[in-house]
Amino acid sequence: MTYENVKIHPAVDGGVKKGRADFAGGTLHCNCASERVEVKVAAQTAHNHVCGCTKCWKPEGAIFSQVAVVGRDALSVTANGHKLKIVNEAAPIQRYACSGCGAHMYGRIENTGHPFYGLDFVHTELSDQDGWSEPQFAAFVSSVIESGVEPSRMGDIRARLKELGLEPYDALSPPLMDAIATHVAKQSGALKA
Repeated sequence: MTYENVKIHPAVDGGVKKGRADFAGGTLHCNCASERVEVKVAAQTAHNHVCGCTKCWKPEGAIFSQVAVVGRDALSVTANGHKLKIVNEAAPIQRYACSGCGAHMYGRIENTGHPFYGLDFVHTELSDQDGWSEPQFAAFVSSVIESGVEPSRMGDIRARLKELGLEPYDALSPPLMDAIATHVAKQSGALKA
């Protein structure tokens, strides 16, 4: 049985497109018709995945977002930055969205004690360039129920994710969860830094 009729995100619904190892970054644009916010990413992204959480920006009709990370020193706003507003200043990830179209251009962690401090979160589907790292897993899969997806659909959704080669997790991938736990253990003294 195939699950091609189960829609996840426009960037993966037709299959996961492999990234290029030699890709060195590109430009992200918001969805406005004019005065588009432009963000330059001067590096390949990592840990690209589809995410079911209710905080990440999703394009119209998608039940998952697609999000990757890049070092914050590789990201710069190059046009119309005056249109960017933080979605929720109390959130650990400060998501900068275009005040015109609502697209989240990047997310930044300002807390230096956070395990992912130094990484910015980006949505590579906002770029016209090909070569970005491909999604490798699905995170917070059950959370799509919180955004209104019928629980009865979850079996088909998980089957489609697996069909696409995106292992479904209800947290982050095991290597990322290990990185978080290692960071916490070093901060608490349970592991030597």
